[in-house]
Amino acid sequence: ISKEDAGFFNFFFFFPEINDSEGHPSSSHQTLKGTSKWATSLESLLEDPEGVKRFREFLKKEFSEENVLFWLACEEFKKTQGKKQMQEKAKEIYMTFLSSKASSQVNVEGQSRLSETILETPHPLMFQKLQDQIFNLMKYDSYSRFLKSDIFLNHKKSEEQEENSPEAQTAAKRASRIYNT
Repeated sequence: ISKEDAGFFNFFFFFPEINDSEGHPSSSHQTLKGTSKWATSLESLLEDPEGVKRFREFLKKEFSEENVLFWLACEEFKKTQGKKQMQEKAKEIYMTFLSSKASSQVNVEGQSRLSETILETPHPLMFQKLQDQIFNLMKYDSYSRFLKSDIFLNHKKSEEQEENSPEAQTAAKRASRIYNT
């Protein structure tokens, strides 16, 4: 997060009572959530557990769920501590996604494939190049289709129905009164 973003965040975090001309909370400080957030970028989608769940559901129907599973495994791998644990996880990722005998083989460029020898000396970013390839594949291929899919659109519709329900509007009015007093 940049200094400007941090300043912007702090300003709105500490002054939540800012309202528009009609007395409603200003939309500029309301954080996006759910499908609205997912639609901003693949990165935002992958930060949300529910978004990941829906994206996986979509990719499963497209027979490419292994892409997001590989990406998630690489993210988890980067957090791994200790050489022995890294070796174990690296081998698991290799055998699951990268080996010619992999059960969920990802489609990465041939020259980018890792040889098993690299598994002996693992490091947190050893899969980064391959992870980036898969991320770009998802970003420029699957993600745009996901945003047009029934899975996404139905979830968006149900969110909108929840937001427009009488209970949600009453809660919003109560919250607005609290901030405006």
